[in-house]
Amino acid sequence: MLFVMKKRTQADSPTPSISQKYICLPFESEEQYAKCVENYRRFREFLDGQIASHPELFPEAISAGYDFHDQYRSRKLKLTLRRIKLNRTGEVFTVRPSFVLPYCVGRTDEVEKALYLRLWGVPFAALAYVFGRDEMFWYRAWIAFGRANLVGATVKSEAACPRDLIVDEKITWVDGQEVVVPTTASGGCFLGITVSERDNTEGLQAAYGEFASEAKAVFPDYRPLSVCTDGWAATREAWRLLFPQITLVLCYLHSVIKIAARCTGQLRQEVLTRVWHVYRAETKSKFSQRLRRLEQWSAKHLSGGVAEMVKKLCRRRAEFTPAYDCPQAARTSNGVDRLLNHLDRLLYAACYGHSTPGSLRLAVRAMALQWNFHPYGKRLREEEPGRISPFHDLNGFVYHQNWLHNLLIASSMGGLRL
Repeated sequence: MLFVMKKRTQADSPTPSISQKYICLPFESEEQYAKCVENYRRFREFLDGQIASHPELFPEAISAGYDFHDQYRSRKLKLTLRRIKLNRTGEVFTVRPSFVLPYCVGRTDEVEKALYLRLWGVPFAALAYVFGRDEMFWYRAWIAFGRANLVGATVKSEAACPRDLIVDEKITWVDGQEVVVPTTASGGCFLGITVSERDNTEGLQAAYGEFASEAKAVFPDYRPLSVCTDGWAATREAWRLLFPQITLVLCYLHSVIKIAARCTGQLRQEVLTRVWHVYRAETKSKFSQRLRRLEQWSAKHLSGGVAEMVKKLCRRRAEFTPAYDCPQAARTSNGVDRLLNHLDRLLYAACYGHSTPGSLRLAVRAMALQWNFHPYGKRLREEEPGRISPFHDLNGFVYHQNWLHNLLIASSMGGLRL
């Protein structure tokens, strides 16, 4: 499985490129859709019901009314698509059922199982061998996920949009050159991900700025309250420049990991117990007090690298304590690390990128969106009945029980609301 593109294309574009003129809606069956297409009255009743139930799938101007414009016939799928024209703006939109892929390249049910295997990085050549067609068909069908607005496709209401974020960067390679993958997450979902060739403040500001732009394109008044980061100064400065009022919280887990890596022998358990005891302080004053006691104890009982790491943790008190002013903020980067572990396995299976940062950007966005909509496994569903997918956890509902139908519907108009 290689991420290869022969020449510079839309993959190198910094903005999502999926068509914004397609409205994707859930129909119970092809028979229901065929009846709607044949009968204008039935089709209007269906559309009006969907507009009332899920206005986020439609352009805002549709509230002023619409008329049927014309129709398009797909000879490949032998399917008719209706187009509507908005009364207020005169814009024309194609209404596509969720059982059809974008641009009518195939039926959803014919490709759903093959694309489901992409969640574990099954190579495109293997998909072609088992399911037919060719490798490029499966590559194009999967990579198209990455063209939607990631925030708009994942978060369907302003109330559900997370205000407390977790960010981190993963190092990977494109054609042998090292790049970073700045990632924004919350609520178990990827909210932003891209590829940057620079890991300095300017490069990370532009990379995380892509998330900020996508979020504001969907929710213009969006302002995050807090962001949990590691200790990389460029990351913290980039977020401070993007959102000057944001609360920056330093990840406590990174310091613990550094201490644990240098701590061996009989003192290891005691050191880690004392370090986590500091973390569990209920108030800012108790946290500061426990930190001072940890530093005093460390000076008497520790030496070498572990003593230096404990001392470094204690010196960063001012970067840990803002979490107490924003109680709902994440205090560790676990929420993004779990997602990056999944991404790391897929990139390793793909032997990383082999063309341009732009093509890898589309690939990691496709991975991210598929993660957000993937169905949970049987064990989790049995242990916690009612949980369906990360998208369901974040929004509290699904448009369709099938993950691919749900993804396509949520990506209506490229995830935007024009």
